[in-house]
Amino acid sequence: MRLLRFAVTGVPAGLLAAAVAISATAETPRQPLAQANAALQAGEADKALALLQSLPPSDANLAEAHNLGCRVRFTLEQWDAAAGECKQAVRLDGQNSGYHLWLGRALGEKADRASFLSAFSLAKRVRAEFEESVRLNPRNAEALADLGEFYFKAPGVVGGGIEKAQGIAAQLDKVDPARAHELRGRIAEGRKDYGTAEREFKEAIAAGAHPAFQWVTLASFYRRRERWAEMESAVHSGVSAAERDKHAGVALYDGASVLTSANRDPALAAKMLQDYLAGSAKTEEAPAFVALRRLARLKEKLGDPSAANQEQAAALALAHEFRPGQDAKH
Repeated sequence: MRLLRFAVTGVPAGLLAAAVAISATAETPRQPLAQANAALQAGEADKALALLQSLPPSDANLAEAHNLGCRVRFTLEQWDAAAGECKQAVRLDGQNSGYHLWLGRALGEKADRASFLSAFSLAKRVRAEFEESVRLNPRNAEALADLGEFYFKAPGVVGGGIEKAQGIAAQLDKVDPARAHELRGRIAEGRKDYGTAEREFKEAIAAGAHPAFQWVTLASFYRRRERWAEMESAVHSGVSAAERDKHAGVALYDGASVLTSANRDPALAAKMLQDYLAGSAKTEEAPAFVALRRLARLKEKLGDPSAANQEQAAALALAHEFRPGQDAKH
């Protein structure tokens, strides 16, 4: 149940990133965490882990460190390790909405790969963590969106339900209207009401502060409906919107994924990934080392094995532990 548009946690990512600019000679308690967060956003998983592992066990910001460790492990797709780190963060600070959100996400990934009985138990824990995150901060749009998607997808026996999802959409109307439209679009699509779904996804574009993301959501809908020309048009609109929005670089990564999933225009997909990697808007939700691996596959497909090898080597240099699928279903 991996989700895009990750939330910031106890300390806003922007503030953490800004802290990196502090002079190296200035000793502040948060500096190692700021550096670890900056490395995480840049896709430098190895560096982020090394910084976190250098912290003393008595550090006053240990809960935050464990949450960052969870998020690094999450990008590495090490779901067991991520969940373990998130549990520690929640144990140390159970009043932090973001920590509960990330624990729910890590447990959700574990549930997706678990046996039926284990998945049943994990799903109930996922719901509980998302609900607690929202309880602690009813205006946490990320937590609301994740809880709404859980309600929409999960069966009633573990606490899911369409009516509950619709209730979350109503809450999102007051916090993040674009997400509200996206959730209603997914609900309508799940009901095979494709006309309503398309309308909601288009309304999300109009309501979004960063419409490049919503254009990619619409493109994904068209991909699932095999409406290829409209899908490609939406991707191009997303690229144009991203070019005008310095905060929307991740939409290039997302749009490239849509094209690759549809086996369409690998040259454009490769360019989108290259532009994302070259830009200043890289984040943990689109890890640079994953983008490099995807770019390597595209370069191979485009007949440039030498460039593909270079991209693979660059990815390995950032995250030598990354092994997709390593947390196998059990």
